[in-house]
Amino acid sequence: MGLTRVRAIFFDLDNTLIDTAGASKRGMLENSLLAFLICSDFPRRHCKNPCCPASRRNRRIIRCEKTHFQKPILSTLNVPSFILHQVIKLLKSKYHYKEEAEIICDKVQVKLSKECFHPYSTCITDLRTSHWEEAIQETKGGANNRKLAEECYFLWKSTRLQHMTLAEDIKAMLTELRKEVRLLLLTNGDRQTQREKIDACACQSYFDAIVVGGEQKEEKPAPSIFYHCCDLLGVQPGDCVMVGDTLETDIQGGLNAGLKATIWINKNGIAPLTSSPIPHYIVSSVLELPALLQNIDDKVNMSA
Repeated sequence: MGLTRVRAIFFDLDNTLIDTAGASKRGMLENSLLAFLICSDFPRRHCKNPCCPASRRNRRIIRCEKTHFQKPILSTLNVPSFILHQVIKLLKSKYHYKEEAEIICDKVQVKLSKECFHPYSTCITDLRTSHWEEAIQETKGGANNRKLAEECYFLWKSTRLQHMTLAEDIKAMLTELRKEVRLLLLTNGDRQTQREKIDACACQSYFDAIVVGGEQKEEKPAPSIFYHCCDLLGVQPGDCVMVGDTLETDIQGGLNAGLKATIWINKNGIAPLTSSPIPHYIVSSVLELPALLQNIDDKVNMSA
């Protein structure tokens, strides 16, 4: 490939290397299978602080909602039969209702959309279990049922993680890239949640270093976390490229830190807001990256 100028590539995880939105949707769908509920992308977070672990592209997610999932509905049901059996058993033996399942999941979806998580004062498991507990109580009335809420949450969570996989073509791409440049995984989010995703997709061996925002003082788009990544790899910001699907964190962060280039993964061809940061390059798939990197390198060589 001859990547003589780019020395390191920073990759975002969620919806860049793994389909977090799709996995989350399937987890919610399977958790309410008997009601045939199809929920929108998870999570929508509305904290206005861009460095907060809960901050995610809220406006862009809302605009993507109708276009992000293009596959037929039935494709989301292609899961191991034992998972479906567990869900059906849970809904029949514990919930004892059918149509209310849709209402409960709708309520949980709303609660997730308003969630602003602070890792130093809140446990993510307790918080999200409470979403289910409140939704069940609001729908059915009576006393709170924490045990049922825990079963519902952990079933959704385990199903979601099972669908978080690193595709074979992405594995092959990372393997080839790593022969010539250093690779680093840079992901925002709560430590527990992100580490569980990393373990689920088994991506550790493809990177020289992994940095989770929830384990640092600041997250993307703060320049400090990018400088920390550079230090880990022994490179300068001008040697590095940031690849991610979120303009407000991945791209803005790369620009803030003065990286060589920022590459936005725009899977749906969505026009960004006029106020959004402008990436150096836009691709529709992370698999377009090797060819683009060659182009970047050729331009550098021509200008040298």
